[in-house]
Amino acid sequence: MTNRTEPGHAPAHSPAHSPAHAEDHVLLRTEGHAGYVTLNRPEALNALSHPMVLRIEQALATWAHDPAIELVVIEGAGERGLCAGGDIRAIHEDARTGGTASADFWRDEYRLNALIARYPKPYVALMDGIVMGGGVGVSAHGSVRIVTERSKVAMPETGIGFVPDVGGTYLLALAPGELGTHLALTGAPVGAADALLCGLADHFVPSAALPALARELASDSVHSVLERHVGRPPSGDLSTSREWIDHCYAADSAEEIVARLRSSDVPAAKAAADTLLSKSPTAVKVTLAALRRARQLGPLERVLEQEYRVSCAALSSPDLVEGIRAQVVDKDRNPRWSPATLEEVGPGAVDRYFAPLDAHELRLLRVGTASSQEVVW
Repeated sequence: MTNRTEPGHAPAHSPAHSPAHAEDHVLLRTEGHAGYVTLNRPEALNALSHPMVLRIEQALATWAHDPAIELVVIEGAGERGLCAGGDIRAIHEDARTGGTASADFWRDEYRLNALIARYPKPYVALMDGIVMGGGVGVSAHGSVRIVTERSKVAMPETGIGFVPDVGGTYLLALAPGELGTHLALTGAPVGAADALLCGLADHFVPSAALPALARELASDSVHSVLERHVGRPPSGDLSTSREWIDHCYAADSAEEIVARLRSSDVPAAKAAADTLLSKSPTAVKVTLAALRRARQLGPLERVLEQEYRVSCAALSSPDLVEGIRAQVVDKDRNPRWSPATLEEVGPGAVDRYFAPLDAHELRLLRVGTASSQEVVW
């Protein structure tokens, strides 16, 4: 497809975060009545950097007010997936050295997540292949979310000493029963059928049909295009696991969840206990608290504001540095968590992740004069 027009540069509030390579890493084009965003870092599984986030945000803001653009499509370059998440090597360096660049990145990333959720035009996310972490944030808040037989959707943050963010705790808190708790604590990936069951996607389309679907969206309505391509996904695993998942993960504490999983006579439950115990004990406990709190917070924006507090607190946690070291930097897959067990993580250690940031709070909603809430873009 040819490039007819391209939205402008990154917002004026962050010119320092808009180097030229952002234009290579996020390709923008319009075709017919559609705007296309292609994440273009296939060598890094299209991982999101701060400049990429700002470029996507500016494109969406421009297209939202362009009468010639009726819908937006986001896709990933390469064969492996839409997006594997944020650039965690950069986050590792920031956390290791006590920097603040990650906090700035998250602030803009969460603003983008909120923008996608409130976007005034159809936002079609092609969630083919790997869709994890920040990749969920730029897709699963959209209005038309398409998975394929290749999709692997996950929020694997507890495995690097972090907590599901980008609105992940909002989405997983809304999943049926305790399915979201299971996915958040274990970081387990799900395929198409289970993503649909958990509310992380809307439609299944065979991966071979995606090029035609994307092309047809330039000239036809979303409804008509979906009608031609949507099919039935391969069977998943979670629908037959609801009984043990709902029982085990409804416990009041992470320790009790593990005890219930271990005492189950279902092999998959025992395996989930082992998986959970391999994650950062602190991250597991904070994730459980974040999910339970998210259920009471209301709109996505309020949950993103909470996630910003949690993410900023994680920057000073030894587990974030250690987790990324073990999984991504040294790749020895042998993190040494501190504290090392769930029992050693007390209530105070969890509560600090939710402490107010005062002047540094992320504020995505403001209260209007008539007690109405307005989204701040």
